[in-house]
Amino acid sequence: MLKITKFGGSSVASAEQFRKVKSIIAADDARRFVVVSAAGKRFSGDNKVTDLLYLVNAHREYNVDCTALLDDIEQRFVDIKEDLGLTWPVAQKFADFRAGLASDSPEYIVSRGEWFTAHLMAEYLGLPFVDAADAIVFHHDGSLDLERTADRVHELVVRVGHFVMPGFYGATTDGEIKLLDRGGGDITGSILANALSADLYENWTDVSGFLSADPRIVDRPRTIESITFDEMRELSYMGANVLHEEAIFPVREANIPIAILNTNAPEEGGTIIRERVEATPDDPVITGIAGRKDFLSVYIAKTHMSDAVGFMRQVLSIFERYHVSIEHVPTGIDSFSVVVNGKDVKDSIYSIVADIQREVKPDTVKVIDTLALVSVVGRSMSSRPGSSGKLLGVLGNEGINVRMITQSSQEINIIIGVNNEDFERTVQAVYDAFIE
Repeated sequence: MLKITKFGGSSVASAEQFRKVKSIIAADDARRFVVVSAAGKRFSGDNKVTDLLYLVNAHREYNVDCTALLDDIEQRFVDIKEDLGLTWPVAQKFADFRAGLASDSPEYIVSRGEWFTAHLMAEYLGLPFVDAADAIVFHHDGSLDLERTADRVHELVVRVGHFVMPGFYGATTDGEIKLLDRGGGDITGSILANALSADLYENWTDVSGFLSADPRIVDRPRTIESITFDEMRELSYMGANVLHEEAIFPVREANIPIAILNTNAPEEGGTIIRERVEATPDDPVITGIAGRKDFLSVYIAKTHMSDAVGFMRQVLSIFERYHVSIEHVPTGIDSFSVVVNGKDVKDSIYSIVADIQREVKPDTVKVIDTLALVSVVGRSMSSRPGSSGKLLGVLGNEGINVRMITQSSQEINIIIGVNNEDFERTVQAVYDAFIE
């Protein structure tokens, strides 16, 4: 059994959290490769080291003194070192880092949060440190070179055995540091799991798996014990951000399950994400609910539109011209709506509408703003007759006006559009009816 174990920023934020990590690693011999993020928030109102490093780079670019910021960052690592009785020379390494700030690239500067954290964790766990720059390979265009990365990882395993590696960054073949997206430590762990054909990819964070609804809306929502990759993608896209969605692809390609676990409560289990989950009669109809506010819908109607070849394509090309990503396109015989994220069109919506009116001459163009989308996700919905009817009945009983409804081609989710002010009531009503 081989597990790749990744710890997020909250899991490595302090010496106390380091101790929890060591206990988790010691509890299972299968946890032989560890990926860590930069030290995160220790308490509410604290700063993540990565955010501080972005700020350092901004100060540098505008020629503003950042000595106090650097002192704060260094002290974070010094505190961890001294509390745990480590010997790695933090002060000397940080002095070297300060000395090179003027010439270092922004991506190099930001990556040092993971680099310092991983060095301390490697000593504390008694494992070799492997620099992500020596393992995660980027093409010069910024895309990942997964084939060369796998070769590098295998070479490192032969040379050093088990190791601790920082997440979030890698390097081109000529050594230039490149960052992954924010939250990219999840992706690093996933890439490592793929390269080593791991049996399980464990992602340790500060929550006990995926929750079936937003705890800011629903009081103590249930944890989802098992979920498919497709269901998780749907929930993540609509705001259930426990795992970076790009972290799915390397492990899914190799059919490696992901476990989402809580560093602060490892005994609570968590959520297992798999390619397929066998449905049972006891499964809830709905796996989870997620959503976001502030979408916008552009309604377009034209008599005999269904006979006008290319009409919809012309409209969609106008949105493409303004570099606007389209979320949904509910259709009728002589009308359809284009649903987009409000922030994507806040500076261009009037120009888009004007272009639609001029170029395709519809009978009606109407903009509906302050629209919230709620995604109701469940692999069991397609096999349970009446799911959609029950859903609409629940919302009708609550007096919630449904502005839009659409179902995915996979039949694992239903998207409901409601007014912004009805968003929280919609999530609560669906949760109460289907999950609780």
